[in-house]
Amino acid sequence: MADRPVTLLDKSEVLTGLFTVWDDLDELLRGLSEPDWRTPSALAGWDVQAVVSHIIGTESFLQGISPPAPDVDVSALQHVRNEIGVMNECWVRHLSQEPGATVLEKFREVTSTRRKVLDNMSVDDWNAVGPTPAGPDSYGRFMRIRVFDCWMHEQDIRIGLGRPSSDEDLTGPAAQLSLAEIETSMGFVVGKRAGAPDGSRVLFDLTGPLARQMRVRVDGRARLVDDFGGLDPTTTIRVDALQFTRLAGGRPLCPQRSQDIEFDGDEELAARIVEQLNFVI
Repeated sequence: MADRPVTLLDKSEVLTGLFTVWDDLDELLRGLSEPDWRTPSALAGWDVQAVVSHIIGTESFLQGISPPAPDVDVSALQHVRNEIGVMNECWVRHLSQEPGATVLEKFREVTSTRRKVLDNMSVDDWNAVGPTPAGPDSYGRFMRIRVFDCWMHEQDIRIGLGRPSSDEDLTGPAAQLSLAEIETSMGFVVGKRAGAPDGSRVLFDLTGPLARQMRVRVDGRARLVDDFGGLDPTTTIRVDALQFTRLAGGRPLCPQRSQDIEFDGDEELAARIVEQLNFVI
């Protein structure tokens, strides 16, 4: 099997997105009341405080900090499905009794440290291949996945609080990088998960402030393409771009945006693709 291609990404662009989403989270969280911190997020089983605790835990892990010892066997909990889930739950439980202000301070501490580390990282280290949630790839790709994860969690918090991102918010760099990260999995979703037959040409027509088009062609295998060579798509899925990210993350849709999903062409395949969109661990 040929080596997987390495994803090389512009360090400045990715870090702008990552630091922007951390700033946006800071601004959102600093105005929360204590009941707000305990409000259920859009992520099943976690309140706002738990989501922020998870982000703290992941960034702490990337700093080499071991998770705190849990008070119970978290691996036995129903919603914990893997080692990443175990680590997440250790941090969530550890910080669950702290006041929101303390959790926000810990978020600021770890992200401030991470900013310095990432700013000082050499381009060689940025491009170096290592483990990522998507398999072996560059550290830059890992950090784009961090943008995606943090941005998705910002939306989880906003939707839970009933304060969804505005159209202007959705044009920012973190949202754009998150969509770019999601796009890399669409060949897998169309080909492997949905089982699109050979010859399929699938167009994701995303609308709203994050509007873009993604194309997947199945020719022996499903892969992203820039165009269909003058041919029409055999299947079109038209949906608001934010809602598309919610589907890809296995999340409930945002109540304040259009929830319409339109199909053209092979509607049976389109419906199957939408059912299989959730690729997030």
